[in-house]
Amino acid sequence: MSGNDEEERSVRAAVEGELRLLDPRVRASPDAVTELLDQEFTEFGASGRRYDRASVLVVTSAGGEEAPAPIAATGMSGALLAPGLVHLTFTTESNGLRVRRNSIWRRTDSRWRLYFHQGTPVNAP
Repeated sequence: MSGNDEEERSVRAAVEGELRLLDPRVRASPDAVTELLDQEFTEFGASGRRYDRASVLVVTSAGGEEAPAPIAATGMSGALLAPGLVHLTFTTESNGLRVRRNSIWRRTDSRWRLYFHQGTPVNAP
């Protein structure tokens, strides 16, 4: 397997996982979210709050602090940092709020899981 093949497969797996986490039906299922989050997951949310795996499950299963709204992701790109470690960057928009996001996905036990996520609000274009 060439390095490019490994990078393409790894980035594709991370993108698929990220898109699943953006799906309101997945976010409403604690089991589905748990399956996608690494044991050591950490997030610095667009709100400025720090989340770990347990606290993000409370927020997603409760529908968050606001009513769920569709989340549109654009400009998603990724890079293989090392075998089993992918960095994604993208922008989301929901309820008029644009957020630049970056995620690190880690492969453990042959599964890709979200290890780190950060969202930073941006001004309208």
